[in-house]
Amino acid sequence: MEGFHPSMTSFSYTFPIGGAGSSTTSNLTTGTYSTSTPWMNSRIWSKLPQRLLDRVIAFLPPPAFFRARCVCKRWYALLFSNTFLELYLQVYPRRHWFMFFKHHKTCKSYIYKNNNNGSGCAHGAASSCEEGYLFDPSEMAWYRISFALVPSGFSPASSSAGLLCWLSDEAGPKTMLLCNPLVGSLTQLPPTFRPRLFPSVGLTISPTCIDVTVAGDDMISPYAVKNLTSESFHIDGGGFYSLWGTTSSLPRLCSLESGRMVYAEGKFYCMNCSPFSVLAYDITSNSWFKIQAPMRRFLRSPNLVECKGKLLLVAAVEKSKLNVPKSLRVWSLQACGTMWVESERMPQQLYIQFAELEVGNGFQCVGHGDFIVIMIRGTDKALLFDICRKRWQWIPPCPYTAHDDFELHVFAYEPRLATPVTGLLDQLTLPFQSFSA
Repeated sequence: MEGFHPSMTSFSYTFPIGGAGSSTTSNLTTGTYSTSTPWMNSRIWSKLPQRLLDRVIAFLPPPAFFRARCVCKRWYALLFSNTFLELYLQVYPRRHWFMFFKHHKTCKSYIYKNNNNGSGCAHGAASSCEEGYLFDPSEMAWYRISFALVPSGFSPASSSAGLLCWLSDEAGPKTMLLCNPLVGSLTQLPPTFRPRLFPSVGLTISPTCIDVTVAGDDMISPYAVKNLTSESFHIDGGGFYSLWGTTSSLPRLCSLESGRMVYAEGKFYCMNCSPFSVLAYDITSNSWFKIQAPMRRFLRSPNLVECKGKLLLVAAVEKSKLNVPKSLRVWSLQACGTMWVESERMPQQLYIQFAELEVGNGFQCVGHGDFIVIMIRGTDKALLFDICRKRWQWIPPCPYTAHDDFELHVFAYEPRLATPVTGLLDQLTLPFQSFSA
C-alpha cells in the first residue's frame, strides 16, 4: 500500500486525524496480496450510486481500503470526508486484530525504551518502536505499519477503540499520547499529577467518553520507597471532565505488578502477586477492591485478558505435591464478580510441546474478540486460541522481524479510520507540536 499524507487537504474535520501542518506518512504493507481478483463488470460498477459505493468501500479491510485510495482522487479523499467517516462508523465491521512490537530480551521492565539510550537494558541496546506488526487472526496474515510520528522516549502501554496509548519513559509526571497508526493522528493527554516510574495503565474509549487509570508506584527511582497510588482521567461528550483526580486507596498489602490493565464491564483489572489475586477498580464508584484468584498458590505466569466483554484469567497450573498434570487453563469471572469457573484447558499433548519451548520463562497473553494470543517470552513463538471454535494453533512467524536480540510483545488492536471522541481533548491540551519542540 502506498504511503499517504493526512495533511494533504484543506478541509476542516469533525473527525481529527492529525495535527495541523503535519506531514507524516503511515505505511501498511503485506506480502500476501494477490492481483488475481476478477474485475467487476464496469457497466454495472459505474452505475452504482455514490452513497452505495461508499457503503461498499466502508466494509473493506484496512489494506484493501488504502489500496483502493489509489484508484481516483475521490476515493483518495474519502479519508478526509466527514460524510464518509460518519457512514464508516455506522457500518464498518469490527475487526479483532493484534499489534506486536519489538522488545529487547534483556530489558527487565515492560518499558520498551525506543529512545535508543539503552536505559533499562542490560547490554545498552534498546528496541525501536518506529514500526509495529499487525496480525489478522482470521486470515493468519501479517502487516507492517509505521509509527514514525511517535517521538523517542515513549513506549506503547495500552490500546482501545483503534488507538494505541504511548507512555513517556522518563521518571516523573507521565505524558500519554493517543495514536491512530492508520491515519497518522497523534493526540496528547495532560500529564499526570504524581511522578511515577513504571505504572500500570488502563485505557477504555467509548463513542462518547475516554477513561484512563494509572496505578502503581509513585516513586521516581528504583531505589525510592514504593507507595502504591492511582489516579484517573475522564472526559465525555456531555462536557464533564476530571483531570487526573486521585482515586480511592488501593487495598492493603498490595504488590501491584507494573504493566497493563484490562477493561471489562465498567472496571479495570490488574494482577496482584504474593500470593496471586486480582485488583479491580470500579470507575463508577471510584473504588478499588481485591478478588481472590483461582488456585492462586499453584499458578504460574497468570495473565488477565478480555474477550467479548468478559474477564478471563489464563495461567499455567503446577501442583508439585499432588498427582495433577501440569497444564495451561482459562478461567472466566462470573457475573457475581467473585467466582471463577474453568472454561478451557490446553490439550495435554500441546501443553507438553508448549512447555518444552517455554522452559519456565513465562508467557504473555492478550485477548480480543474470540481470540487469545499466548506469546512465549524470549522467543518468536506464539499460540492462537479461537474460543468460538475451540481451536489451538501456532501463529506463523512474523516475516518482517529478526529475532536474534528482540522478542515480540502484543496488544489488542481494532483497526479504525476514525475515533471522533478524541476531538474532545483539543480543548484540554496544547498542540503536540509545542510539546515535541
